[in-house]
Amino acid sequence: MYGPVPSRRLGLSYGVDIVPFKACTLDCVYCQLGRTVEKTIERKDFAPIEAILAELREALAEGSKADFVTICGSGEPTLHSRLGELIDGIKEITDIPAALLTNGTLFERQDVRGDCAKVDVVLPSLDAGDEQTFRRIDRPEPTISVENVISGLCALREEFAGQIWIEVFLVPSINTAPRQIEHIKEAIDRIGPDRVQLNTAVRPTADPNVVKLSAERLQDIALHLGPGCEVVADFSTAPNEQVTRGRRADVLGRHFGVAEKRQMVLSMLKRRPCSLDDISAGLSVSSSEAEKYVAQLQDWGLVQAERKGGRVFFKSVS
Repeated sequence: MYGPVPSRRLGLSYGVDIVPFKACTLDCVYCQLGRTVEKTIERKDFAPIEAILAELREALAEGSKADFVTICGSGEPTLHSRLGELIDGIKEITDIPAALLTNGTLFERQDVRGDCAKVDVVLPSLDAGDEQTFRRIDRPEPTISVENVISGLCALREEFAGQIWIEVFLVPSINTAPRQIEHIKEAIDRIGPDRVQLNTAVRPTADPNVVKLSAERLQDIALHLGPGCEVVADFSTAPNEQVTRGRRADVLGRHFGVAEKRQMVLSMLKRRPCSLDDISAGLSVSSSEAEKYVAQLQDWGLVQAERKGGRVFFKSVS
């Protein structure tokens, strides 16, 4: 468990990480955490949910505010066989809304949909509407097809009372041709999500050849996909773009000391690569203070630097 940390999609969020590093159903070319270590569709009791809930209870007792408790993972969280019990436990100890970040590949299974029924928001991915593109960009476990994913999300929409926010990750030359976008639109129209959010590679990715789509092209695609579509990719270099939904991350700066904020930096970098501006915005500290925390973590061998698109990003050493 980590946080609260800032998210462009969810504001300030407590993160609940419930699967081991890169145990996943996919091996996406754009993944910010690198290549998948264990590609699987087998659900397991990966982490003791009692310990996770105890950590969350302790964090909440410290009085920090958040917009969401986000169930996520260094892999695919729906692979955890006790996910439903975890969600029940979260709902028992806090009234903060619960969100689930998922690649959406297992919703064809009734047990997975049942486990997820009590969260407030499900945020699945959908990067392709045709099989060839799906296999090229998401590199799924062999038994998963794009129709599995779309049908599962349609079933979730029929049964789920909460919000569904689909993220489409766009990679030039892979899934951005007009016909591919039309396939994605057809799939979205079938599913009927509450929101569609477009993203692209502004941070280091599993495949170093992946590049970002331009902001202008993203806006064109958003208009084509319909009024419920928005661009969430972060093209900013200034820290004031980092926290969304009206909640500033300065609450962290008021309540935590050096050691705690250094640990929060590490937690942020375990989730995704961040620039110094990202860290500065997330913790409401100066760039020099953010640089100090990163330098200490680098000295300890916990963090390394990588350049992407003319910017330097830092990421956790797994």
